[in-house]
Amino acid sequence: MNSEYLFSEKEITKFKIGRVIKRDGRVVAFNKNKITDSIFRAAVEVGGADRALAESLAGKVVKKINEAYKKDSLPSVEEIQDIIERVLVENGHYKTAKAYILYRAEHQRMREEKTARIVVEDNIPYKTLWKVFNWNAEHGCETVEKLNAHIRNGTYGKLVSEAEAYYHNEIKSVAEKIAGQAGRVRLVIISGPSSSGKTTTTIKIGERLKEKGLSLAVLNLDNYFKDIDEHPKDKYGDHDFETPQALDLPLINEHLFRLLNGEKVAMPEYDFMTGRRKLGIKEMRLKQDQLLLIDSLHGLYPEMTSSVPHEMKFRFYIEALCQIKDKSGEFMRWADLRMMRRMVRDSLHRGYRPEQTVGHWHYVRRSEMKNIVPFINKVDYVFNGALPYELPAYKSHLCGSIRDIVRKFEKDPGKLDACMRAKRVGALLDEVLELEDTGVIPKNSLLREFIGGSSYKY
Repeated sequence: MNSEYLFSEKEITKFKIGRVIKRDGRVVAFNKNKITDSIFRAAVEVGGADRALAESLAGKVVKKINEAYKKDSLPSVEEIQDIIERVLVENGHYKTAKAYILYRAEHQRMREEKTARIVVEDNIPYKTLWKVFNWNAEHGCETVEKLNAHIRNGTYGKLVSEAEAYYHNEIKSVAEKIAGQAGRVRLVIISGPSSSGKTTTTIKIGERLKEKGLSLAVLNLDNYFKDIDEHPKDKYGDHDFETPQALDLPLINEHLFRLLNGEKVAMPEYDFMTGRRKLGIKEMRLKQDQLLLIDSLHGLYPEMTSSVPHEMKFRFYIEALCQIKDKSGEFMRWADLRMMRRMVRDSLHRGYRPEQTVGHWHYVRRSEMKNIVPFINKVDYVFNGALPYELPAYKSHLCGSIRDIVRKFEKDPGKLDACMRAKRVGALLDEVLELEDTGVIPKNSLLREFIGGSSYKY
């Protein structure tokens, strides 16, 4: 890969070492930028804001590495981190060195905890992840390079068809599970993190349930957002509207209780352009044999549906369980895939610039880890909302934007996390071949929720 985010093979030759050994034994390309980022992150923790100084110190680290190792040696990540600590201390940056040491210790503790427990990433059952990875491996798309081969060999369309058939078969399975409990269940909750595919999946489950003779009514919780000026701004003027508290929880619970008891309610209506809502706009009443269906980012949050008895709920969770490895053997992060989806969707359909999406993402992840992930083990069904063929569809939309984001954020200490996310996504997209014709993607595909051209109205 020849990327502006990593050193090219030609540039690597400036250093005596070209590769390093990771903790899991894999050998990966040496990347000076990661040294700079780690020093800058530690400096920010103690009030620093000088990216140029971090780059200068990283240069001194490289010099020490060149002095310590012969050409083509393979030092470990731990050995390089030891050198970073020594350089920080030798150059008088004691507070930064302490922050760096604490950072290393915390990550060591997290790794030990992860090894000691069976729980896998974000509380998703291992069996579910294995099922996804096994499907990808059987269809030759478990790595970026194999996905690229489908484009080169003209088999990409076949992969799309097979992946869509698998996705729709899963929709059928969950609809059958809900239908089998229709006498008891009255509220179907479809929950999942941002851009996991909730909206399209909700529509499709609704279609399947209607085929089984079940009547549905959808309660759009987006209309229950509080007025935007009720939420504090950060120093960049960004509102944190990713928390459950951004919604009028008491009014939601009141309406759920009344609807499930056959009463009529007057729902609010929220205008995303103005950030304001109007109360009592649209009347709604459930029929006696009707299921109430909601899709919500925070549907699993206990206080969201506390007025509804447990036995009346069916809780469905969707996550983009992408099981695709990059060139270095790392699995793509699910949150990165969802961030790319949101960057494309918001720029095309919501007038929200990609840099705003990336800059806001720390709110998204913070809320997910606090208000969604802890409750996943309570759900009735875990669903994969990732499509193994989708990465090539994003490349043309995002590559230029990501480069601009990196240039804009890399010297701003307050945007360090956003910059690192952009770099990581940029490096991944550099490996991916661009999809020149999206016509092969069905109009009813979940992917159309993000890239446009869907047969559904969102």
